[in-house]
Amino acid sequence: MEKHTVAFLLLDVAVVIAAARVGGMIARACRQPAVVGEIAAGIALGPSLLGLLPGNPDQWLFPDDVRPLLGALAQIGLVLFMFIVGLELDMRLTKGRERAAASISAFSIALPFGLGAGLGVLLYPSHNMVGGMEIERLGMVLFMGVAMSITAFPVLARILTDRGMMRTVPGVFSLAAAAIDDILAWTLLAFIIAIIQGGSPLEVARIVGLTLVYAAVMFGVVRPLLAKLIEWRDTAGRLTPDILAVILIGLFLSAAATDVIGIHQIFGAFVFGAVMPKVGAEQLHREILERLEQASVLLLLPMFFVVTGLNVDLTEIGVAGMGQLLLVLLVAIAGKFLGAYAGARVSAIPTRQSAAIAVLMNTRGLTELVILAAGRELGVLSDELFAMLVVMALVTTILTEPLLRVVYPDRVVANDIAAAERRALATATAPRVLVLIRDPVGAVADLRARHRRMLDCATGFDVVLAGLLTAPDRSARPLEVGIPVVPDFAAIASAVEKLTDLGSSLTGAGSVSVLCRFSADPAVDLDAMSENAHADIIVVDSVDRSLGEALRSAPVAVIDETADAAVAPGRSTVTCLAADSRSGRTAVLVAAGLALFGSRSLTVVAPGSRRRWLADLNAVAEQGVSVSVLDPRRHRDDAVSFTIAAPDEDAPGAPIPVIVVDNTGTSEESLGDRVASLYPSTPAAPPTPSRAAPDPSRPNIGSSSERH
Repeated sequence: MEKHTVAFLLLDVAVVIAAARVGGMIARACRQPAVVGEIAAGIALGPSLLGLLPGNPDQWLFPDDVRPLLGALAQIGLVLFMFIVGLELDMRLTKGRERAAASISAFSIALPFGLGAGLGVLLYPSHNMVGGMEIERLGMVLFMGVAMSITAFPVLARILTDRGMMRTVPGVFSLAAAAIDDILAWTLLAFIIAIIQGGSPLEVARIVGLTLVYAAVMFGVVRPLLAKLIEWRDTAGRLTPDILAVILIGLFLSAAATDVIGIHQIFGAFVFGAVMPKVGAEQLHREILERLEQASVLLLLPMFFVVTGLNVDLTEIGVAGMGQLLLVLLVAIAGKFLGAYAGARVSAIPTRQSAAIAVLMNTRGLTELVILAAGRELGVLSDELFAMLVVMALVTTILTEPLLRVVYPDRVVANDIAAAERRALATATAPRVLVLIRDPVGAVADLRARHRRMLDCATGFDVVLAGLLTAPDRSARPLEVGIPVVPDFAAIASAVEKLTDLGSSLTGAGSVSVLCRFSADPAVDLDAMSENAHADIIVVDSVDRSLGEALRSAPVAVIDETADAAVAPGRSTVTCLAADSRSGRTAVLVAAGLALFGSRSLTVVAPGSRRRWLADLNAVAEQGVSVSVLDPRRHRDDAVSFTIAAPDEDAPGAPIPVIVVDNTGTSEESLGDRVASLYPSTPAAPPTPSRAAPDPSRPNIGSSSERH
C-alpha cells in the first residue's frame, strides 16, 4: 500500500504541475494573471469538472490516502506564499502619502466588512450546518466580513507593473493603500480567528495575549537580528545556502508558533516576512524570491490550488444558489469599489484616478483563497458557501484588468506619467540640463565621485537628475506569483532618495529636480523624460555614448569621466574645437555655458571669420566671459584646457572631456540667437541653490493637494 500511495503521490504531483502550467499559459494569453489560470486548473481537477466524467476520475486520480500528503505539501506552499506577501510588504511605499493611503484603506475595509457581515446574517439560515453540526452565527458573520475586505497585494503589484502604472496616481496610491490594507485585514482576521477558536472570553483573552507577546518578540527581538542578514549577504556577495537556511528555519518556527497559539500558521509566515529587513535589502529580496519561486510557484502552490479545488464542487451551488452567488458577487464588487472610491475622493484624488484605484483594490486573487481555506479549516463555511466565495475570488480578479483598461486606458497612463514628471520639476531659473544617472547604486558619496565631471558640467544650470533603472525582464513569464515585483518598487524609491540626496549636495547649481523610472528602452524613455523636462542639454557618461547618439529631443554632451581630474570647466580655460557642422556649433553653445558658469574664459578654435564668432558669443562676453577665437593652424594644445568638440572633430593627445552630439533634427537657428536665448545677458534672477524636488513617483494631484 505504501508503494501504491507513493506512486500515486508522484503521479499526482506531475499532473498538478502540468495542469497549473497549462492553466497559467492560457490565463496569460487572455491577459490575466497566471494565478487565475492556476486556480481554475485546480478547480477543474476536482469534482467541478473532472468529477463529472464517468467513473469519478477525480476520486481515482486523487485517492483518499494521498490527499493528506497533498494537503501537507499545500500547507508548506501556503507558508512560503504568505512569507512572500510579508516580504513584499514595504511600508516605505506609503511614504509621503500616508493619510490618503490610510483613508483609501480604511474605507475599502470598513464598507466591505459591514456589507459582508450583513450578507453573513442574511445567508446564515441557509449555511448554518457544516459537517452535520450547527455553527455559531457570530463566527460566520465576522468571517464573511473579513473575506469581503481583502485586497491581493501581490497580484495588484504585478498588474501595475504589467500596465506600467507604478508612477501614476492610481498606481502609487493603490499600492500604498493595499500595503496598509494588508496590515489591517490580517490583524482583523487574526482577532476574528481568536474569537472563533477561543469560544469563551477567557480563552479568547489568552490567545490575544499570547499573540501580542509573539508580535513583541518578532518586532523587538527577531527583527533587529534579521537586519544582520544584509551585511552577511553583502560580505558573501550572494545569497548562500546558509543564509537561506537561516531564513527558512526562522520562517517555519514562526509559522509553528502562531499555529500553537491558535491564530493559524499563515500569520506566522506573514509576520516573519514583514519583519525581514527592507532598507538596503532589495538585492537580498530578489535572491530570496528567485530561490523560492522554483519551489513555491512550480511545485507547492499548485498543490494548494488542487487541494482547494477538491473541496469546491460548483455543481452543488445549483439553480437555487445562483441568486445567493449573484448577491455575493454584488456585495464583494460594490463594497470594495465604493469603499475605495469614497476613500480616494475624500483625499481629493480626481474622479478617473479614484475609479482606477477602486478597480485595483477589488483584486483578490490567491490572497482571498488563503483566507477562504482558513475559514473552511475553522469550520465556519459550508461547502456551498465556500464554492461561492471561491468563484467570487476568481471573478473579481478576472474583472480587474479589463475594467482597468476601460477606466484608465494606456493613453491616460502615458499622459499621467508625463504630467507627474513635469510637476516634479523645480521652477526654471537658468538653462536646464538633464543628467543621466544609470542604475544609481552605492552611497551618495560614491555616486558623486563616480559622476563628478558630469555634475561639475552642470554647475550654474538648472539640473534634472534622471535616474534610469534597468527594467527586469518579465517578458518570458509575466505576472507569476513568486517573481519579485515589489522589491522593484522599493528599488525605485531607494534610487529617488539617493538622487535627491545627491542633488542636495550639489553646489553652484540652480534648481535641482529628480526624475526616475524603470526602462527597457533607455533611448525612448530618456527622450520622453527630456521632453517632459524641456531640457536644453542632456548630459551622459561616455559609456553611454551610443545611447546619446540615439537621442533626438535635445543636444547631448558626452562626458568622459576618465579624463584628468585636474582639468575641469570651473578651473580651466574652456576650449571648443568648433567643426563646421550642427554638432560643432552646438558644441560652442555648450562651451559658452560652461565658461559662463565656470572659469569665465573661452577659447574657440574654428575656421572662418573671427568677427562672426565673436558676434555670436557677444551675449556671454557681455557677462564677463573672456572670449578668444583662434585659427586651427595656430592652435596649440593647452595642458590646463577643458576641451569640447563635436564627434567629427579630430584632436590628437589626451581624450576630449566633452563630445557634443546634436541629432535633434529641428530647423537650426543662428548660433548668435541660440547663445542669446540660452544665456540672456540680463537674467530675471540669479540662480540660487535649492533642494531636490519630490519623488516623481509620488505625484501631486492636479491643482489639488492631499488633505493632511
